[in-house]
Amino acid sequence: MSNDTTDATTEDAEAKSAEQTEDTLLTQLQGDLEKFRDLALRSQADFENFRKRAAREKEDAIKYANASFLERLIPILDNFELGLNAARTSAADSPIFSGMDMVAKQLSDFLTSSGIEPVNAEGRPFDPNLHEAVAQEESAEFAEGVIIRQLRRGYKLRDRLLRPATVVVSKGAPSKK
Repeated sequence: MSNDTTDATTEDAEAKSAEQTEDTLLTQLQGDLEKFRDLALRSQADFENFRKRAAREKEDAIKYANASFLERLIPILDNFELGLNAARTSAADSPIFSGMDMVAKQLSDFLTSSGIEPVNAEGRPFDPNLHEAVAQEESAEFAEGVIIRQLRRGYKLRDRLLRPATVVVSKGAPSKK
């Protein structure tokens, strides 16, 4: 009987040990399940963020695809406008001036339809995000920090600055001595 009691005790101990092992294994598996569930949720969130970023970058690439081309076209437009102004002062009624004026209008319309807009500067407060100051002058007509003259027109492509306007800024009224 003592042998049977020992066998029963051993079986009970083995059953308890197996139960503890199962509980430990179950706890470990539940921990692993939570860890992998969290990892899956994070991976899903990362992928969603990647997808949104890729869509935004694609949209920007399409929106600003012509920026390089338009940046190279702007100096040509500047030179054309200089020629047009020279023609205007010498012979405003000549057919050449009329032709150049029509081409200037077409260029302007093309740039506008491409999303280019000129940066208005003269008479406005100086904004370093839109303007490049090359000089300051005293002015009784303009308050300090206001743009007196625009030397070179600036341009924006939608909401992005392509080229700042080159300007002369007022120092304020001349000081009386």
